[in-house]
Amino acid sequence: MIAIIRGDLTVLKIDAVVNAANEALRGGGGLDGAIHDAAGPELLAELLKVPGCPTGKAVLTNGYRLPARYIIHAVGPRWRGGGHGEADLLLAAYESVFAVASDAGVRTIAFPAISTGIFGYPKRAAARIALRALVEHEKAFDRIVACLFDDETRTIYEEELENIRRAGKG
Repeated sequence: MIAIIRGDLTVLKIDAVVNAANEALRGGGGLDGAIHDAAGPELLAELLKVPGCPTGKAVLTNGYRLPARYIIHAVGPRWRGGGHGEADLLLAAYESVFAVASDAGVRTIAFPAISTGIFGYPKRAAARIALRALVEHEKAFDRIVACLFDDETRTIYEEELENIRRAGKG
């Protein structure tokens, strides 16, 4: 089941939340900073043992002070106009999250709109990629949540999920 909500990823009681991280994995602004703040200093201490994460990949940490058991840090691409492999890298980030989650035995997972904040990826284009990945993996998980920051993004996700379902791709 895929649920689309507007809300705060850091308060969800779920197996894993996905952090839209940067390659350094040391915290940052936006959601990344909020997750680091909510999880507490133990998160950074664990991430200091990880040399970083390339764009299109994901790494697993404990959730620490979050209600979620795990945090999966996914590095999406920075938008550079669309001609630099951004779509492939964004899809790879989602696929990497699903692989990491599956390996960890995760059954419920919540995603933000990866790369659409400070990385500048256009929301509708990112939603199409994200939702195709979510639909493709839907049957392998008990619940997949798209937890979005604002009503505009939530509406875009709802429209794009409906388009995918109507086209018979999920």
